[in-house]
Order: sequence, then C-alpha cells, then structure tokens
Amino acid sequence: MNKGTFFTGQPIFCQVLSFLPKQVILRIAHEHKADYYCKRFTTYEHLVTLLYSVFNQCNSLREVSTGLLAWEQRIGHLGMKHHPRRSTISDANTRRKAEVFESIYMELLQRYGHFLSDSRSGEHPKHLYIFDATTITLFKETLQGVGLPDLNGRRKGGIKVHTLLRSDQDVPCMIRYSAATANDTRFLREVHLPKGSVIVFDRGYPNFSSYLRFSNEGVTWVTRLRSAMVYEVVKENPLDEHHKAEGVLSDTRIVLGHNNKKTALKVPARLVRFIDPKTGKLFEFITNNMRLSPLSVANYYKKRWQIELLFKRIKQNFPLKYFLGDSENAIKIQIWAVLIADLLLKIIKKGTKCRMSFSNLACMVRLHLMTYMHLKTFLLSPEKELLKRCRLIIPQTYTPSLFSP
Repeated sequence: MNKGTFFTGQPIFCQVLSFLPKQVILRIAHEHKADYYCKRFTTYEHLVTLLYSVFNQCNSLREVSTGLLAWEQRIGHLGMKHHPRRSTISDANTRRKAEVFESIYMELLQRYGHFLSDSRSGEHPKHLYIFDATTITLFKETLQGVGLPDLNGRRKGGIKVHTLLRSDQDVPCMIRYSAATANDTRFLREVHLPKGSVIVFDRGYPNFSSYLRFSNEGVTWVTRLRSAMVYEVVKENPLDEHHKAEGVLSDTRIVLGHNNKKTALKVPARLVRFIDPKTGKLFEFITNNMRLSPLSVANYYKKRWQIELLFKRIKQNFPLKYFLGDSENAIKIQIWAVLIADLLLKIIKKGTKCRMSFSNLACMVRLHLMTYMHLKTFLLSPEKELLKRCRLIIPQTYTPSLFSP
C-alpha cells in the first residue's frame, strides 16, 4: 500500500481523540485528585478506553479488553502504554468519580460550544433552552425503577437523565441524574439561565416557585397546562383573523394558583388555546411572556421536539442497554462517556462538512476505528477512498487456513 498517499501516521480513532486536549484532561484529573495512587490506568487512559467501548459498541468488559489487545501494536498512537485488563477497568469505574468526566465534558463544551452554535438560520435560536428527562432501564436494582416487577418479583432498576439542551448547539449543557421514580420538578430549580432566555419544558414540571423565579430573572418560560392546575381568568386578549386561521382559539391572561390559603403562590401567566390544523389536536400553552404573539408561543413549544431527537440519537447510536459496571458510579461514567462521544462526532460532522446522517457517521467511525486513513477525506467520500486503498494493496500470496494440512 502506498503509505505516502493513505498512511496518515494515525488511525481514525486517534484523529478523533485529537479533539481531546490532553493537558486539559490532566489538569482536571489533578483538580479532582483522580490519579492519586494510580500507577498505570490514568484518567486519560480510562477516558480513551471508555470512548473505544462507546464507538465500538462494546457490551462487556471482555469485549473492551480483547478488542484493545487485538490492536496492541497501535494503542501507542492513542496515548496508552498498556492495554487494560478487565479488572483494571472495573476497579477504575468503581473508584474514579463520575464528576471527573462531567468536568471533562463541560470543558469540551466550553471549548467547542461557539463552533457548534448554528443560529444563523433562525431555526435554532441561541437564546432557546429545552428541559426534559429520559429514562434508561437497568438490568439490576442499582437505582429504583418504574413499572411492574418481573415474574420473579424483582423490579428492574432505572436511571433518569435530566437534560438541559441549548437549541443552537444541539448538545446538553446541563445533566443531572436520579432514580427513575424521582420527581422531576426539583431539578427545574437547578436551572439558571441568562436574562432574555426562553426555556421550554413539558407539563411534568408544575413548579410555581420556579415559574416565579424565571419571571423575576427575565426568563421566558413556555409549557403546557396540566388538567389539575387551578387558574383564574383575568382578561381576554383579542385575536385577529390571521391567528384564527392558523389555529389559535383563544388568548387569555390568567393567574395560576388556588385561593384556599393566603400564603399560596400566585403566578401571573397567559393561556393560549391552539388547535393543530393538520391533526385537529387541542393544545393549551401557558407562558409568562405577555408580548409574544399566540403563534410564537405555539412555535416555541413545537421546538421542544428537538430534545426528543437528541435522546433518540444517543440511545440508537451508542451502547446504553448494557453497562460495564453495576454500581451507580460506573453507570454515570458510561453515560458521560457517551455524551463526550456524541459531542466529538458533532464537532467532526460540522468541521468536515460531512453530508451523511449522524447514524451513518457513527457507523463509519465504528467500522474503521483503527484504519489508517485521513479522517476528513474519508468522511467526504468513504467509498471512493476505500476503493483507492484497495487498488494499492499488495495481494497476499499466502492463504491462511483453519485446518492444518
């Protein structure tokens, strides 16, 4: 094979890891004391091992260990001196705190966030934030799960990932974990946004204190009205013919909260009743913004679907069905590794101007993780580059056989 044409000196996996600044990871490990009493398996090697398992969709420690052992002559390019054993990976997942990988993810997001921002088209405004949670089912009762128990009387565990998404970046900017049975509303209190932002969440967060705090901080919130919410109509806003033709039924000013107690919280809000012209489904939106047009309120909530696509993208392209450890810390570490891998692929997709879908990009990286090819030219035209490579490979004169002669 002509190494001057195709051999870049580094496998594709190493080119992906080039977006991880090693000095930053070493600094974070020093701040968290993550490498204290660590002889071999450092934080950087731990992260590289986890990313290998994520990109290669490994479902067990044996797959990770034997996979890296098969490429032992090439792992030096990855910054690893020794291939890790199963027990080494298991001990590191238990001992090294998940907060270390959280800090690494946040540092990468701060480093590449402006590069990922895509607000020029107006489809994803940079002031829009979306908050929601998704549940990942576990096979053991590590965290309390939801649903009916199995036939043996045991209930599967589940971890809930509470996510804040910035719309223009399309990657999470805040993550919190809890058991699947935990109440979602308490995590809305941890969300703090700059003045002028818009946050959209579903009706599973009926937290009046957070609503009032957002209003006092100059943040617009948009959600749906729960059937159990008590409110009082204050004023009917007039509607023009254009809004009626687009499906707006009514626009009223209301006050959320009951009058049973004088100390009960009262939230001034606005109720927009909207019917989808295509499906005929009725929606009732509430917001604290009195200046937005009724259609803008409906369109803001419609953009909430972006976070559902994020959950779908992560669960379909990365291993979140089987975990490399049973402890809560090991599960959190693997989720952070998945988020870091997702962030790296988003950076590569935008930097190379790759036109293939995210799923195809993840598949190409997985299949050619240890192939010596230039990442950018390969992603722009995979078939063309692979055909060129095949034509220059010297034919093998020896045919291996599984059976001795």
